[in-house]
Amino acid sequence: MNPITRRDLLRTTGLTAGAIALTGHAPANAEATPSGDPDAPETNPMQLWYTAPAAEWLEALAVGNGRVGAMVFGGVAAETLMLNEDTVWAGGPHDYADPRGSEALPEIRRLIDEEKWGEAQKLADERFMGRPTEQMQYQPVGDLHLDFPDLTGEITEYRRSLDLTTAITTTTFVVDGVRHTREIFSSHAHQVLVARFTADAPGAISFDGRYESLQETSTHAHDARTLALEGRSGEAEGLEGKVRFVSLARAVAEGGSVTCGATRLRVRGADAVTLVVSIGTSHRNYLDVSGDHFAKAVEPLEQTPVQGYGLLRRAHVRDYQEMFGRVDIDLGTSPSVDLPTNERVIAFRDGQDPQLAALYYQFGRYLLISSSRSPGQPANLQGLWNDKMLPPWQSKYTLNINCEMNYWPAGPANLAECWQPLFAMIEELAESGARTAKKMWGAKGWVAHHNTDLWRGSAPVDFAYYGVWPTGGAWLSLLFWEHYEYTGDLDTLREYFPVLRGAVEFFLDTLVQDEATGYLVTNPSHSPEIKHHEIDGESVSICAGPTMDMQILRDLFTAFDKACSVLGQDRVMAAQAIAARDQLPPNQIGHLGQLQEWLIDWEEAATEISRHVSHLWGVFPSDQITPRRTPELAAAADRSLELRGPAVTAGWSLAWKMNIRARLLQADGVYTHLTQLLSSGRTAPNLFDLHPPFQIDGNFGGTSAINETIMQSHSGEVWLLPCVPDAWPAGKVRGLRARGAFELSITWTEGRLRTARIQSLAGNTIRLRTDLPVRVSGPGGPVDVERPGDGLAVFETRRGATYVVEPLT
Repeated sequence: MNPITRRDLLRTTGLTAGAIALTGHAPANAEATPSGDPDAPETNPMQLWYTAPAAEWLEALAVGNGRVGAMVFGGVAAETLMLNEDTVWAGGPHDYADPRGSEALPEIRRLIDEEKWGEAQKLADERFMGRPTEQMQYQPVGDLHLDFPDLTGEITEYRRSLDLTTAITTTTFVVDGVRHTREIFSSHAHQVLVARFTADAPGAISFDGRYESLQETSTHAHDARTLALEGRSGEAEGLEGKVRFVSLARAVAEGGSVTCGATRLRVRGADAVTLVVSIGTSHRNYLDVSGDHFAKAVEPLEQTPVQGYGLLRRAHVRDYQEMFGRVDIDLGTSPSVDLPTNERVIAFRDGQDPQLAALYYQFGRYLLISSSRSPGQPANLQGLWNDKMLPPWQSKYTLNINCEMNYWPAGPANLAECWQPLFAMIEELAESGARTAKKMWGAKGWVAHHNTDLWRGSAPVDFAYYGVWPTGGAWLSLLFWEHYEYTGDLDTLREYFPVLRGAVEFFLDTLVQDEATGYLVTNPSHSPEIKHHEIDGESVSICAGPTMDMQILRDLFTAFDKACSVLGQDRVMAAQAIAARDQLPPNQIGHLGQLQEWLIDWEEAATEISRHVSHLWGVFPSDQITPRRTPELAAAADRSLELRGPAVTAGWSLAWKMNIRARLLQADGVYTHLTQLLSSGRTAPNLFDLHPPFQIDGNFGGTSAINETIMQSHSGEVWLLPCVPDAWPAGKVRGLRARGAFELSITWTEGRLRTARIQSLAGNTIRLRTDLPVRVSGPGGPVDVERPGDGLAVFETRRGATYVVEPLT
């Protein structure tokens, strides 16, 4: 068990489409060039591959179907599959809200108004925190060990890989002259984990399967060919583990024999074996864990056509490729593609490996597909994969950056379905958050603070220094509007409109007037995880009206007004929201030329070194600050990055700063951070992001940042190639999505646009920004284009039509 809790850490730290792969790479003496040479070797650049089994968890390869995941080690005589199911969490249904919280709120606000920051934070710690003050942790199911007693000879020709075009891990090797092949994947189509063992000699497959788990579990023979592991999730913070689970491993052999005892599944002398693992839990929803875990595991197992492995594999690949195959990306290639992935990570700082950036981009898309699909929970702090009973930061949903960063690629990387598990969580969180709003704030609507878990905790947790931040739910609610902007899907916006409305209602009910300035502000709050004073040896963050809150609420009220307009609903409340928006404090520039982080320009705090850059939310993911529209504020944001200190403190922080620098049009800065992110200190051999420890948000943030260099869509414009690094002088991408519901393919050479194809999904007018003037042709020939400014081409589109954009020559 990992002994480090979130509280301990806080105390101490203050182009591939479906089956069509981009193929080919340059000869050994070539410079980096776009791939696609028809004479190039038949390699698959969308693979992670290695020449030895994984020696540890961060070398193993991840597979997942959104609900069931495994880490595959690729062992020879002993293979291990570390299993997860996304509803196995400690504890059980629980309301964290303290009904006495609202009693302390007026006094906390009074102390803040009187600038008694230390006293206010101490009172909040004592009387305005959730009960318990720690939320529950995500936990593993267990390990399925496969021991191969006959594989004792010398191992040659070993290779293990993960093919991102098929979501299948493959291990191949030769022992005693027999070539063995093992394929493993997690099927969304059939909701099971599948392993296939074959050899090029008859009767060569023999193994013993056994379970191990850190949970309190037992094993038994479910039937003559199926071993069962049954258990219950762990206790935490005095809350009994209530999630019952079972994992069923069934072996179907071609030739040979299969037997199952109380502790082992035994296969002997088979020509080939298909092993199917199904996991079920008793979780129904965040309030109900009375489900039949056995029935949930048995149903997909019995419906799986284990006699036809080809059917299983084809169904899995077809289902996965429908999503993954929407986007191709080619940033060029080099001889580095001939190196194993772990060696490429170490060498990336030296440059000349543009294809690793493309691989990393697609790996982020792979991880989002694998960890966030319905039915299932959203991607948590580690996505889907966890080997510890007490993982770092409990592997929860941290709402002050990390959870939202997980979904930055969902829109632009053409994976809108991956939002659905998150939207379902937000809807449940709104129910819990309504109770918290009433009990602890005495308010209407709903609120969520800086963390949540499977039980949809919405009260402040950890310490007041970290937890008294009320805008987590507001940020999450903005994603409903973002989904609409990328997809034009009115039905989904209408479905979740009440949740968006409830978030707005809370702030209309709780914003207070700052006595010194007259602005409407949040109180209490803080700028996440940043102190503004040190008082009696204690770091103090509590305050009123931090910049991040104001930026989030400015966008929330604006998005609500737009949603009301397109849906024809709640125009009265929309007017109230806009009136409140206009009374929020503006973005301000501080005494050091920085973007001010708080309502007050605290001098010492402005130079605080930290991985958090919360006050730059207005640059990204928002567009309140841009070099074109607000150049002075953009310069202040750049100054804030400088003052915040070195950018190498955390993988996720590097990823956020990459996105910010892309919005600031700093191509060199983006690439510098990418080389820092794609280094052995911030990226594991299996390409997992490292805080350290492992956090998956950096992977998703990195994918988002690469998107932002190639295409940006904000401020009512779609911008092609806004800041592509010099390291990628030529490339192509297909299938990106832009706000306004457009799908784009772009090709560039010598850093300049060569051609673009834009499909209009909703028939909206597009404002297209390019570095050079362009001509546009559509289904009927040349398109009339308005040119209201340098680099802008504005034209109407027709739903479903495709438009070709080329530079004027």
